[in-house]
Amino acid sequence: MRGGGALKWRHYGSDLWARFMSMSLRDQLLQAGLVNEKQAKEAERRQQQQQQGRQKLPKAQRALPSEGQLAVQQAQQAKAARDQELNRQKQNKVERKARLAQIRQLIEQTRLPKGEGGEYYNFVDGNKIRRIAVDAALRERLHRGEVAIARYDAGYEWVPAATATRIRERDERAIVAQGGIAETPHSDDAYQAFDVPDDLMW
Repeated sequence: MRGGGALKWRHYGSDLWARFMSMSLRDQLLQAGLVNEKQAKEAERRQQQQQQGRQKLPKAQRALPSEGQLAVQQAQQAKAARDQELNRQKQNKVERKARLAQIRQLIEQTRLPKGEGGEYYNFVDGNKIRRIAVDAALRERLHRGEVAIARYDAGYEWVPAATATRIRERDERAIVAQGGIAETPHSDDAYQAFDVPDDLMW
């Protein structure tokens, strides 16, 4: 099989292969036994025409990237965009984690003692009615807007209004009730979805 001629050169060492690759196209084809003298001349002529044709192109066109180069550039741009998005997501995750840690620290440092009289203050969080222990003093302070209720782990804590403001700066949803916000009257329609006990105290 004549097509195997070029492959045979690989078995004679890298020096011979390098010399083979440095030959002209015509000589390579002849040496490999792939074409006769006439076919080799024709192949060499076509190669020269292609090179001359490219030289005749305006310099701007000759400098244009090939399709392969364009594909590589597009792949690099797509990878850069993916990396940028992943970095943005990671950064958002780090920032959110830091905000949650700050909120937790604020609550732990400033939370107020819960009432011990067996009374509870009921409030709406999302679509559920929740409650937190309260005494008369805390209830009065809540009416005046001096304290607020903040989410903490799976429960809630009383915090001063100043702390509530700092918490809201980090996460608006972390404060579930404060002063006038908690005491704003609602129409009965707003509570039709809730099962409200008869002895409920607000």
